[in-house]
Amino acid sequence: MSIRIKELAERLHISTRTIRFYEEKGLLKPDKDSGNQYRRFSDNELWRLQTIISLREIGLSLREIKQALAHIEEGNDGELRHYLELQRTATFTQWLELKQLMETTDRMIELLDKQGTLAPEDAYPLAESSKRLRIIRSRKESAWNFDPRASYYDELVRSGVTASGAEVPYDEALEHIAGRLDPQPGEVGLDIGTGTGNLAGKLLARGAVMSAIDSSKEMLKLCRNKFPGLETRHGNFLAIPYLDAHFDFVATSFAYHYLTEEQRPVAVSEMLRVLKQGGRLCISDFMFDDAAHKRQFLAGQQRDNGLGRVLPEELDNYAYLSELRQELEEAGCSVSHETYSPLLRVVYARKQRV
Repeated sequence: MSIRIKELAERLHISTRTIRFYEEKGLLKPDKDSGNQYRRFSDNELWRLQTIISLREIGLSLREIKQALAHIEEGNDGELRHYLELQRTATFTQWLELKQLMETTDRMIELLDKQGTLAPEDAYPLAESSKRLRIIRSRKESAWNFDPRASYYDELVRSGVTASGAEVPYDEALEHIAGRLDPQPGEVGLDIGTGTGNLAGKLLARGAVMSAIDSSKEMLKLCRNKFPGLETRHGNFLAIPYLDAHFDFVATSFAYHYLTEEQRPVAVSEMLRVLKQGGRLCISDFMFDDAAHKRQFLAGQQRDNGLGRVLPEELDNYAYLSELRQELEEAGCSVSHETYSPLLRVVYARKQRV
């Protein structure tokens, strides 16, 4: 069965010009009558056009659509899912940016109503803050390439995770975190930077309804294979792909230290955004207590390990517990923490009810 271009356009409520455009771009290949050269579209071409319209609607480029169609026809659902995941991440980031612009605009209106004028010294810092946040989000994944590590990640951490020579029993630490979070059956939780889902799996086993996000498609692929009952999404700390107040608790383990100093406040704000009122947050990672602790620790490293004045890049980027606690407390959370090892801190916060 085949239909002509005008009938196809009427059926899908688009113009014949649009159909010809997709044909010119190589996305459609209709048959043509040998005599009059009229285009005739098969059921397969109808399906392709419906798919093209759907993918265009969510913002995929023509190049991405062409690649997605190829993956569909090859039965490569994993790659197609990745395209859709990336698009959802981009759309959600745009939503967060629009949300920030709306909040900035509302603040400017408030100042105008209160003062009768909008002075540049008041408006400019608000605009700069909004711009800075957009720039920080745009730099999110420059150093987060974990795809190559996915195949051996579980084997790597099974023997423990190391912070500048101090080994921490990985599985034991995750069990401790899961126990402290103590999810009740049916509670909805999120694991950020889930990797292959090891912490999320422990929380899932305790009866929680778990979601997990990571920026690595290969990590997420393994995660889904290990824990079919786990919802996974491509995402990161800086643009968590869920709406506000969605989770009873949020957890992250051994991922926070990959954030830069300017990214960390954005990440804290995002984690609190997706938490319900009264929700619980657990951040478990390597960090220094404060600047004095860092100096003291490095002095010991110099004596014990002969590092001299060379500071490993990852160690240099560790957050300060004191700053994290301050950010959470200023956001209205009650905060406590545990010292699990010389550098591993487990920070707990509860978002106060309004």
